[in-house]
Parts: sequence; C-alpha cells; structure tokens
Amino acid sequence: MESKIAIQGIKGSFHHQVVLEYYKQDLNIDECLTFEDLAKSLSNGKSKQAVMAIENSIAGSIIPNYALIDKNNFQIIGEYFIPIQQNMMVLEGQNIDDIKEVHSHPMALLQCMDFLQKYPHIKLVEDKDTAETAQRISTQKLLGIAAIASQAAAKMYQLDIIAPSIQTIKNNMTRFVILSKDKLEIPKEEISKASLKFQLNHKRGSLAAMLNVMSDCKLNLTKIQSMPIIETPFKYSFFVDVTFDNYEDYEKAKSIIKIMAEDFKVLGEYKNNPV
Repeated sequence: MESKIAIQGIKGSFHHQVVLEYYKQDLNIDECLTFEDLAKSLSNGKSKQAVMAIENSIAGSIIPNYALIDKNNFQIIGEYFIPIQQNMMVLEGQNIDDIKEVHSHPMALLQCMDFLQKYPHIKLVEDKDTAETAQRISTQKLLGIAAIASQAAAKMYQLDIIAPSIQTIKNNMTRFVILSKDKLEIPKEEISKASLKFQLNHKRGSLAAMLNVMSDCKLNLTKIQSMPIIETPFKYSFFVDVTFDNYEDYEKAKSIIKIMAEDFKVLGEYKNNPV
C-alpha cells in the first residue's frame, strides 16, 4: 500500500496544496481535522510523513505546533512556503447580501478581518478547517452561509467565489514544515538550514552569548521563538532556525551550543527553501 502523507484539513486545503507542490504528485492523503490528529497519524505509523503549518507572515508562529514537534520527537526534513489567497465562496446563485454567516478557520477569519468588517450583518463562525467548511456547504446545500477558503476548494466543491483575494495583506505567506518520525539521511552538502531547541539558565546575557556564537560561526538566525516551560514558571525554551552556507560552520556552532545550553535538541537539518 502506498505510504500516506498526513495533512491538517481535507483535500482542497492549503496543506493539500503544499503536498501537490512539494511532492509534485497527488499522494495518498490522511486527512486530519486537527494538528493533534496529524501528530497521532505520524507517531503511530499510519502516515510516513506529514505537512504542518508552522508560521504565517501576518498571524505569526503557530506555537502549539512547535510543542507537538518537540513532544513527539518529530524530525523536520523540509520546508515549503505558499502565498495564501483567501476567497469567500457560496452555493451558486447567491450574493453577499444573502449571506448571514461566514465560517472558516480562526486564522483565515483573522487574515480577512478588514474585508469582513465592511459587512457587520455577517456573523463570523470559527471552524476547524477552511476546505472542510467549503465541503460541508456543498454537500449539505447550505444557503446563507459562506466559507473562506482557497480557489482549489471552490473548484473541488463546486462553489461560487463571490469575493476573491480578500485577505487584508495581499502578500500573505505561510511556512509549512515537512515532518518525519525518523531522521532522514540528507547529504551534508545539501543541508543549509537547521531547526534547534534549547533552554538557558537565568544568568544575565546568556541569550546574547548564544546569539553571538551563532553569529561568530557564520550562522544566519532566521527565526527565534520562546515558549514557556509549563513545569517551571517563568523559564523558557527557545526554538530557533538558522541558515548557513557551510555545514562545517554549523557543526562548529552546534558543538559549542551543546555545551552552553540546557536540553539542547536538533529538530531538523534540511535544505533551505527561501520564499
């Protein structure tokens, strides 16, 4: 049986779009309505790999997903960026004056807030997935309800787009990571990015010293995200992404960071895929 790729959402979602573009083929998909379900699919072997959104250029980091990757010891083996074009879609024959509610994922609603505020008569309803909402409107023939989703979802579920590209910031990108349960052996010469996690003690300047090590070793810090450690109030883990031209520079930095940091962990080493 062909190996499955787990995604959050269903076919027609942005996660599905990433599968099509990253793998360049329509693979066997395990449709998961939540990121927790996606993590279970990968950890129990139902899926061989998974596609997970990790940050958006408007809404920022999806912090719970960092925790899922860390908790389950998943390996990041790749990344992919896609522009997010949000569209309002309905059953055929309706216009925006007919719409009483618009349903979508909370992040999709947030991304379109300037447009939605022009129509105060429309109630905003948060849902689990953009494409699943479009599918439900189509299969249940729901009148007076719109979805916000991708053009692919409108086409797949035969809905009319009554307001295209309604996201507030037109250059809206989402970064997705490709996950594996096991480490994928990638030739060192192809590795140009790494995702790391570490903790630091409370000494003054400890984070600055860590950043100096990265700079001295010619690493470019492209992302830093702190996350509270639940068991230890006011102590934080740091998740960082670094890019580099030379793997030996990264190895040198990694050996120093191991000594300086607490709970050091490599979440993935992979090829940088710039926007």
